[in-house]
Amino acid sequence: MFEVTVEAGFSSGHYLRNYQGKCENPHGHNYKVFITLMGAELDHAGLLLDFKLLKQVMRPVVDRLDHQMINDLEPFKEELNPSAENLARYFFQQTSTQLYEMTQGRVRVKDCTLYETDTSFARYYE
Repeated sequence: MFEVTVEAGFSSGHYLRNYQGKCENPHGHNYKVFITLMGAELDHAGLLLDFKLLKQVMRPVVDRLDHQMINDLEPFKEELNPSAENLARYFFQQTSTQLYEMTQGRVRVKDCTLYETDTSFARYYE
């Protein structure tokens, strides 16, 4: 099995609903997100997926969240809190859909790790 990982960063604001403490107030983070792909077969060039293509898959999700108040965006407007855990799952789901279409299932997302601070992160996988 092969794995490749790409990192991207973005800055956004959020606040947590149903939470008592400082994070219930609007505040911001400089996020880092790592997407790891896996697959058993390489393409004709000997790559699982070109890093450039993976970055292109991540870019629309990053651009949608960058310099935004995440609570104002779907699916985080109403019930879904924009916690690090939920953001990691969001990136996983969004990139999985695009990646499946691009590779016809040859490559899949293994996991998504989202750093909210330099020392705190959440990871999502299925």
